[in-house]
Amino acid sequence: MGYSLSDLAAWSRTSMPTVKREVDRAEQAGIVTTRRVGPVRLVRADTSHPLHDAVRRIVLATYGPPAVVAEEFAALEGADAVLLIGSWAARFHGEPGRPPNDVDVLVIGDADRDCVDEAAQRAERRIGLPVQAIVRTREQWESGRESFIAQVRSRPIVVVLVSDEDPSFAADLRRLESGTERPR
Repeated sequence: MGYSLSDLAAWSRTSMPTVKREVDRAEQAGIVTTRRVGPVRLVRADTSHPLHDAVRRIVLATYGPPAVVAEEFAALEGADAVLLIGSWAARFHGEPGRPPNDVDVLVIGDADRDCVDEAAQRAERRIGLPVQAIVRTREQWESGRESFIAQVRSRPIVVVLVSDEDPSFAADLRRLESGTERPR
């Protein structure tokens, strides 16, 4: 498997000449491998390269779900926080398992459901994976009575956006993200 240069240009919102140049450089450095299938040049990461993990983190931070979800959900009114949860967050934090086949997003706050769905659809088009968005109020999150919330709190999360109106809420989420407050 691999990604075509056209896919990479679309996902990175970059021109084809730029993608070709950067793929050529990455291939010369041994970071990616390419192969041709008919007229299509497919690119994939060389996971044996010593810089694979570092480059992977840079690409994820720049173009991956955290960056895309942050951009698409940024203007969402009423959102106190936006988190990546589920298998995508678990793999991001290094838990072994199959690659995720979707991206789960939890919006904490009183955001309009239609606006959340629109943001999820935009993110899905850019990421190339289904984006499942869930909304819970701040009260539901803080009470923790709902089994779904308890499950989210017990698993890895990635904090994508958090309102700076309540620094203690932001700090609590960051501690949860780092694993220092997750039940063991």
